[in-house]
Amino acid sequence: MEIGISTFAETTPDVRTGKVLSHAERIREVVEEIIFADQVGLDVFGVGEHHRKDYAVSSPAMVLAAAAPQTKRIRLTSAVTVLSSADPVRVFQDFATLDGISNGRAEIMAGRGSFIESFPLFGYDLNDYDELFDEKLELLLKIRASEKVTWKGGHRPAIHDRGVYPRPVQDPLPVWIGSGGNQESVVRAGLLGLPLVLAIIGGRPTQFAPLVQLYKRAAAHAGHDVSKLPVASHSHGFVAEDTELAADKFFPSTQYSMNILARERGWGPYDRSSFDMARSFEGALYVGDPETVARKIIHLRKRVGVTRFFLHVPVGSMPHEDVMKAIELLGTKVAPIVREEVAKWEAAGEPQE
Repeated sequence: MEIGISTFAETTPDVRTGKVLSHAERIREVVEEIIFADQVGLDVFGVGEHHRKDYAVSSPAMVLAAAAPQTKRIRLTSAVTVLSSADPVRVFQDFATLDGISNGRAEIMAGRGSFIESFPLFGYDLNDYDELFDEKLELLLKIRASEKVTWKGGHRPAIHDRGVYPRPVQDPLPVWIGSGGNQESVVRAGLLGLPLVLAIIGGRPTQFAPLVQLYKRAAAHAGHDVSKLPVASHSHGFVAEDTELAADKFFPSTQYSMNILARERGWGPYDRSSFDMARSFEGALYVGDPETVARKIIHLRKRVGVTRFFLHVPVGSMPHEDVMKAIELLGTKVAPIVREEVAKWEAAGEPQE
């Protein structure tokens, strides 16, 4: 069971002081967070891609590469790369470079992206949303499979027997599919034999179990070894020494950020009752002391079948020292509890989903 962190490098105002970090300051904080996550024994760190003022990172590979030489074991992934509006050749080159710097620890998490700012920025039509992703994923996987590429599509100039360099340390370079729970994307990942990441940020996480089973059936139908296909979850949360302290620290910035999205997308307002319901045992927020968060992750593993868990922290801008403390507790307190429990199941041969 892999445990890690994901971040979107938010630069919303601090709800206590009103201060807004510059993009440069927040990027430097994220690099520190990656290095510290490695030091406390976490398995993976994911950095999201956005193209708007309230998020600092538009190029995850650059930020991950800044941390790579200062880390030893942690895997480094985008979360996600908005492949629909990117050039797959450049995406592969960037992450192959990161793979070289980290000596084989880079991963790509490819997705359509739930934010659309990159489409007009790079000259793409939202009417081609689905077609763009399908075509560009096809090209990315073709580049991954072969040094020389010949390819033709409808939204990018053709490639005729051209080499794509550098080649990565890992063969193949890991490519995951990020999904918000769309059945078509889950089936696609299964048919292609690609690892799956589910964004479980609302409702009851156990409701995602049928999607995981659908993914596995699709993979088995296509002839892939299901036992070798990991499934990850990406969920909001925060760890502190005390559960109520964790909730009180995490709620204000989370509310601020969620209400920005609510206004943009026509959702209802996000309030403390919504937050408290979501941090219940069956809810999608992983907020609490180490024991509480560990038990919820174990429940997710057993009921849904995930083999990797991303704690997404912060949601909105929080004091850097609070984020670092949450990373420390996740690595030194939460992860050992989860790993020990999963090891017991495996030793006893008990079902885990």
